[in-house]
Amino acid sequence: MLGLEYFNFKDVWSPVFLAIMLLISAGYFVLIGPLGEKWASGEKVSVSRKILFLTGMLLLYLAQGGPIELLGHMMFSFHMVSMAFSYLLAPPLLMLGVPTWVWRFIVQALGRSPLRGLKFFAKPVVAAVLFNGLFSFYHIPLVHDYVMLHFGIHRLYYVILFIASILMWWTLVNPLPEKAGVQGLKKMGFIFLNMVLLTPACGLIIFASEPLYATYSDPGVWARAMGYCVSGDPSMLLSQFGGPQFFGYLEPKVDQQIGGIMMKFIQELIFASMLAYVFFQWYKQENREDTEDERNGIATLPSDTVALTPGETVK
Repeated sequence: MLGLEYFNFKDVWSPVFLAIMLLISAGYFVLIGPLGEKWASGEKVSVSRKILFLTGMLLLYLAQGGPIELLGHMMFSFHMVSMAFSYLLAPPLLMLGVPTWVWRFIVQALGRSPLRGLKFFAKPVVAAVLFNGLFSFYHIPLVHDYVMLHFGIHRLYYVILFIASILMWWTLVNPLPEKAGVQGLKKMGFIFLNMVLLTPACGLIIFASEPLYATYSDPGVWARAMGYCVSGDPSMLLSQFGGPQFFGYLEPKVDQQIGGIMMKFIQELIFASMLAYVFFQWYKQENREDTEDERNGIATLPSDTVALTPGETVK
């Protein structure tokens, strides 16, 4: 299916990465179980939180170690699906799945460490510019091809981008209710800012007149990049398949355009849904406050009103 049948189990499912993700998931349940009873004074973690965390882990595994990761080396459209899973879907699910008391511990520990100076990057506008800037910079053709051909830099960049996505999502998710976060119109403005900042990169990809990335159009470059995610001699890929076009049902330019459209569509769908939710919550809050003000106004006499005793008349 989609060319996966030409690769072995190790190449498609990355057992080592799968084992790491399973260990992290097991550690999560130990943390919210026996350790949670000791540190969180019996604070229970709901089933919904557990489902959110596991769903986030599954998406992250599929995008960074499972079939989508391999397909992302063969088709640009799947590369964009991998990016969307890794940085737009998995982070908020993982953040919502982690208990509040764990986030308190992490924030307090960071506040006492030398990293406390980096809290500047968690400011809403800075976090939005940082994440979208790193994402856009990565998709400059020369940068993208260089990163894809250097495994160490590739992994480091993805880790930094994931941390930047956590900082960006922090303003929207706000995992610490006691911390005063951005609300109402300011949060809607933050969402809109993120929607705008990613548009230039997607526009460059969608409206390009030719394939931009050698990783998906040059057989030699493609084979070198594939060497980091499949076993065996990369040169054998050329003799066996000839290049990435063997696996693509579309021309490289069309595949590239679809990838840009998919990324923008997924981002717009996620942020537009959040924008509608935040607007609805803000509207309800405003109406609730107006209603309370009206009730207080009816129940309270004006300061210049004179109370009359029984039998007293006003002339």
